Amino acid sequence: MTTVSTPAPSRTSLIRWHHLYYVSAALVVMIVAIVLRDLWFLNYVHVLAGLMWTGIDLFMGFVVGPMIRRLAPETRRQVVLALTPRTLFLLPTLATITGTTGWYLAVERGYTQLEWPHYGWVAAALALTTLMAIQGTGFLLPTNLRVCMELAKEKPDHTWIARTMSRFYYVVGLQGVMQMLIIIIMARFATGI
Repeated sequence: MTTVSTPAPSRTSLIRWHHLYYVSAALVVMIVAIVLRDLWFLNYVHVLAGLMWTGIDLFMGFVVGPMIRRLAPETRRQVVLALTPRTLFLLPTLATITGTTGWYLAVERGYTQLEWPHYGWVAAALALTTLMAIQGTGFLLPTNLRVCMELAKEKPDHTWIARTMSRFYYVVGLQGVMQMLIIIIMARFATGI
C-alpha cells in the first residue's frame, strides 16, 4: 500500500480570512442581545459562548494537548496545521462574547451593585475572564500561530518548536484551571448569590 504525502500548506493559507464573516455575524448577535436588553436572549448568548469557549479550552487542554504530544512529529505537524486555522478566529471571538455579555448581564441583574463579600464573586469572575482573555490573545494565540507557521515551512526548526510548546502546555494547563474556577463561580451565580 502506497501512501501519498500532501505538501504542507503555504503560510498564507493558514489564515482563512473568510472566517471573519462568521466572527462578524457572531459579534452582531452579541450587539443585538446587548441593545435589546432582553435578559433571556443576553443570557442565552452568554451561556452558549461561555460553554463553547470553556468546553473547547478544556477539551484542547486536557484531551487534544496530551494526545498531540505523543504523536509522531509528522502526524503532530499535520494535526496542528489542520487545527490552528480552525481555532484562530473561533476562540478569541468566544472569549470576547462571553466576557462582554457577562458584564452586561451582571449590570442588568444588579450584581455590580452588591455589597462585599457578595461582590467578591463578581470581582473574581471579572478577574478570571480578563486574565483568560489576555492570556489567550496575548500568549496562546500568537504562540500557536508562530508554531503553526514554523511547521508549515519545508524544514521546520523542531528544537525551537519543542522548547516553545513546553511553555505553551503549562499555560494551557493554567487556562484549564481558570476555566474550572469560572465554572464554580458561574454555578454560584446560577444558584443565587
